[in-house]
Parts: sequence; C-alpha cells; structure tokens
Amino acid sequence: MKWWQNAVIYQIYPRSFQDSNGDGIGDIPGIISRLDYLNNLGIDAIWLSPVYESPNDDNGYDISDYQAIHPDFGTMEDMDRLIEEAKSRGIRIVMDLVVNHTSDEHQWFIEARKNKDNAYRDYYIWRDPESGGPPNDLTSTFGGSAWEYDEATEQYYLHLFSKKQPDLNWENKEVRQSVYDMMNFWLDKAIGGFRMDVIDLIGKKPDEGITGNGPKLHDYLKEMHQETLLNRDVMTVGETWGATPETAKLYSDPERDELSMVFQFEHMQLDEQPGGMKWDLKPLDLTELKRVLSKWQVELKDSGWNSLFWNNHDLPRIVSRFGNDTDYRVESAKLFAILLHLMKGTPYIYQGEEIGMTNRTIESIDEVDDIESINMYNERLEEGYSKDELIHAINVKGRDNARTPMHWDDSEQAGFTTGTPWLPVQPNYKNINVKESLDPEDSIFSMYKKLIQLRKDHPLIVWGDYELLLPDHPSIFAYTRRYQGSTWLVAANVSGQEERLELDEDRRAGKVIVSNYGKEEIDLEKAVLQPFEAIVVEIAQ
Repeated sequence: MKWWQNAVIYQIYPRSFQDSNGDGIGDIPGIISRLDYLNNLGIDAIWLSPVYESPNDDNGYDISDYQAIHPDFGTMEDMDRLIEEAKSRGIRIVMDLVVNHTSDEHQWFIEARKNKDNAYRDYYIWRDPESGGPPNDLTSTFGGSAWEYDEATEQYYLHLFSKKQPDLNWENKEVRQSVYDMMNFWLDKAIGGFRMDVIDLIGKKPDEGITGNGPKLHDYLKEMHQETLLNRDVMTVGETWGATPETAKLYSDPERDELSMVFQFEHMQLDEQPGGMKWDLKPLDLTELKRVLSKWQVELKDSGWNSLFWNNHDLPRIVSRFGNDTDYRVESAKLFAILLHLMKGTPYIYQGEEIGMTNRTIESIDEVDDIESINMYNERLEEGYSKDELIHAINVKGRDNARTPMHWDDSEQAGFTTGTPWLPVQPNYKNINVKESLDPEDSIFSMYKKLIQLRKDHPLIVWGDYELLLPDHPSIFAYTRRYQGSTWLVAANVSGQEERLELDEDRRAGKVIVSNYGKEEIDLEKAVLQPFEAIVVEIAQ
C-alpha cells in the first residue's frame, strides 16, 4: 500500500490561510503557526497552492521563477522550515506545480520574445498571422482568443489562460528537461509530491485544435515519471478537467508509471446547463450526482485511484452549492463530509471546509478580485446579459467564494491578519470560526476529525467494494461498502424534507458508526431520515 491510499490531504490557499506580519496576505510563517491545528485535525499531507515568484495575474498560477518564493509568502528558508516542521508532525508537503504555462515575466519568455532566433524562442508556441489575424479560433479559458500578437516579432503566441500565461512548448525536449530539473530541485527537499495544474493540456496540438489529451500526453508523463518520480515515495495528482474513467486509468494505473491519481470534475459540472459554461446555471439533479460518483467508484475499482473532493480554490463552497448554508448549514456540511469520506479514494479537504465556511455574497463587480469572473462579467455584459444575473452567477460559482480569508476566531478580521486583508473577511466569521468549532463534540470540525480517524482505523473504507442503492431516488444518496465479511451502509437525505429510507432488501442494523444527528441506534425497517441527515451503519451479518 502507498502512503497516499489511506491519507487525507488538506489544501491550503496560502494567500488566505494565515497572515503572520500584518500585511493582509497569508504567508508561510503563518502556515507554520497553524500546523498544530492541522495535526489535531489528523491530516497526512498539505497540498500547498503556489508560493513561487509570480506577478499574480492569476493569483500565483502564473509563475515567473519556479525556484524562488514570492516575497509576499516569505523566503526559501521559510519554505524549508515549513517542510521540516510539517515532517516532524507526520505531515507531508505536496507542492502545486504549473508546467502547462509560465508567466510572461518568466526569464524564459522574456528571452523568447526578444527575437525569433533567441535560444528560448522554441520554449513557447509561436505562429504567424493568418489573413491578418490569429492563426485559428482557439479560445482562452478566461475569455477571448487564445492567441496574443507580439508586435516586436510579428507573431502570435498561445495562451490557453490569461495573455500573461504563455503556454510552454512540450514538444521541445529542452523545455521538458528544464521542467524535470526544476521538479528534482523540489523533490530533493523531501517534499511529498506534486499537484499538477491542468496537466492534461501539455500534449496540445494547437494547429489541429487539440488542447486536452493530446496524442503525446502520456509519453510526456511516462518520461516525467522516469526522470523525476522513479524510486521516490511521493504522490502526484493531475488536474484533468476532461478525464473519463477510461483516461483516468491511463494516468493512474500503477503499472503505467505516470501519476498516482487525477482530479476529475464530472460531478462538479452537474449544475451547469448542457452545452453551456459554468455560469449557465441549473439545479442539481441528485440522481445524476449519484450516477457520476458511482461510475467513478466502480470503474476505477481495480486499476487506477480516485481523488475525492467537493471543494478547492477554484470551486464554490459545497455547503452553499449543493447544501443548505442557512437553516441546515451544520447538518449539510457534515452530510457532504460523510458521503465523500466513506468512498474509496484519497479525500481532499479545502481550508475552511472543516468548519463549514460558506460562499461570499457580493453586490457589485467592484468587489470581485478573480480575473475569470471579471472577464466573464465584462464579456457577457456586452452580449446583453443583465448585471443582476451576472452578479448572481458570480455569487453562485465565482472563484472568490473559496478564497476569502480563513476564519480562526471571532476577533477582528477573524484572526487572519492584524492588517487589512487582501480579500474581505466574510461577515459571518463571528459564528463560523475555528475557535468555536474545536471543542464541541457535535461540531463540523469534530465530524471531519472522526471521519479521518475512521479511515485510518478501518481498511473497509480504503479497500472495500462500493455498491449504489436506490439509484433513482430523488433525495436519498445511499451506498454500501463491503470488505472481508463486513458491510457498512451509508445513507444521506440530500433535501430539506423528511424522507423514508426504504431499502430493497432486508437489512438488520448493527451499530451506528457515524451520525450527523447524534443518533446512536436506528431501525432500518422504519427509518425516516431528517432534512440533510446522514448516517453510517454497520449491517449485521
């Protein structure tokens, strides 16, 4: 067994976690000061969003120096201390790595745009104009054309994200070797591995309109594994927006020597209108959510590995998105924790999820920091959308929802900073914070702590077979996990009304393992689940 197969990983967005020096921006010394909190929670590794040198056009995902720390976050000495301090608590540091693109302020690109003969020119993707315009109609994820004209050299360069994020040319062996050298620099510091940003795009063939899952993608990943990961006890997780179970097996089958696992996002796109963008909203259909998550559980059972998540720095808070963040905030936060952490795979917790932090509500575009939301707002305003519907979409799906500062206590600025935070602290921090969550046995924090310990204590959670029950029920998500003669039933009522739990076969309840309503026993023949109630029961054999 690999260490990451029964691990729980906690994502830190450094800018918003803990500020140590009063400048309003979270930093590495701030993270170090909170390691005992994370150790108390019981996590095994930290996925650290980028702390590298960056002009912050996309909040650090535009890297200008892979082997330097941004002064906002501290120094390389601070980073080394974080790795050591975490290690002393049994916690590994998983670095966020962005190698599909760099910043346009990276030295490679500064050199590349000097002239067409520069040694670094071929580190990036350049094309001549076509009919006085871009080479083709590829579009950027952040809106507009994916091609930016460079007047000095009279060519276009490719950027699948911001124009300040030029795409690297992975067909160039020197690019690949430079990336591997940089990865080994970090691996030699004894980090726990990498989370690999939009890694499915590195095999792109822009002239053919291919961005994700290009023909040489897996060749590059195998080469990367050989040059950096071989014989190291590390974890890699790839961000792959277009993954299917079939392609996920290619990435994560241990026999193939590529990645440990991938993030797939099929379940996170179910509240979007078919054929639309993430801003084109529709209500969640629970039967669809059950179908998608169950498909991934079953199809990756014997080869590959699942990553389990509801939240990250790009996604709105699950308690606001699929749950009820007012009347049943505590219950629904626990429900989604139970549903996820009892599945097979490696669970990820995003900072604040473990205390039930909610989405951020704004009234004006002036309150928005996120470049993706701002670009969408301006583009759609020109297309005739109303300001109200655009603000509503940002409140539901905007990336700032996840990026507001962490709530540590009920003091000014939620204990995040003594200064003015880079993004406003949410007004509800007085009631939703770590300090008020630590001690009560019925807190959301206590539930997460219990679920993490259960995974360590019970091989059934790590290795057990999964079976979906009641696939067509519109409100109840129920499944079983079976392992070496033991069976656990997980049942959750994802609605604001009572629902009777009517199982297809006779099941006699043994002991209650977990309940978000504090139940110690249940009669499955007469069970009625309360609004947003979730329960885990051992089934008597």
